Amino acid sequence: MEIRVLQLFNHLAGSLHFGRTSRAMNVTPSALTRTIQRLEEEVGEPLFVRDNRSVTTTPAGERFREYAEEVLRGWQELQNDLARDEALRGDISIYCSVTAAYSILPRILGRFRAVHPEVHINLQTGDAARALDKLENGETDLTIAALPENSPPRLACLKIIETPLVFIAPRAAGEPDHGATPPIDWQQTPVIMADQGLSRERAERWFAEKKVVPTIYARVAGNEAIIAMVSLGCGVGIVPQLVLDKSPLREQIAILDVTPQLTPFSIGICTAQKNMANPRVQAFWGIAEQETEMGGGDLND
Repeated sequence: MEIRVLQLFNHLAGSLHFGRTSRAMNVTPSALTRTIQRLEEEVGEPLFVRDNRSVTTTPAGERFREYAEEVLRGWQELQNDLARDEALRGDISIYCSVTAAYSILPRILGRFRAVHPEVHINLQTGDAARALDKLENGETDLTIAALPENSPPRLACLKIIETPLVFIAPRAAGEPDHGATPPIDWQQTPVIMADQGLSRERAERWFAEKKVVPTIYARVAGNEAIIAMVSLGCGVGIVPQLVLDKSPLREQIAILDVTPQLTPFSIGICTAQKNMANPRVQAFWGIAEQETEMGGGDLND
């Protein structure tokens, strides 16, 4: 049984989504389906129950997942042992938002590439709110993410920077980009909110504390999309200031002065604790720690 087949199975057992697994593992959906069908024939039992709306593992699939994880863990340990005897090689995957890709990662990746040129970096960008889910599903080795208030013990997190979470609105010509804000009628003001993640949780908590039921204009994926909709006059949005400061639409946006202020975001690098045995992850983590200390938390210089 090939390692690649076990990797495909293991990812699908975590994601329970053929399309997501095919994209993450760089295989066509039809090839993934054929691989799983051949694996089920080899095992002699169906491993997944699938219909047009969902995918679930069967009892046999859960048992086989334990076997696959044990084999892959042994394979990773063997690779790690061999890698310690020579220059680092292989792949490392990183998931982050577009903003993090050009504001937080460049110095870390630049030094990592200089020290370990034979390691292939697979960088994926997308909605920051999905970063921790990517880790949970085994779709990536490392993520740049807003750190949860209470990090689960299965995660290792390294704080890189802190940024305010701010309310934003379209800025009229001549209006200051940050200043006193007239009282806002939250019952009548449309709000554009993240569809998931820590930003949405903190926004909902803020409105609950004020005993306000906001008028939700839209729930969207990605802070960049929120900024774009606000610039078009669709409503008020909530985004990390770091994302706003790097946005090409910055001059069209005003930061609202609201009370109380939202809890700031701590942004950092996350990985699963089990990934820390991977020498490529260890090397990346060590360089990130050094760069953070040298830069005092500012990796933009």
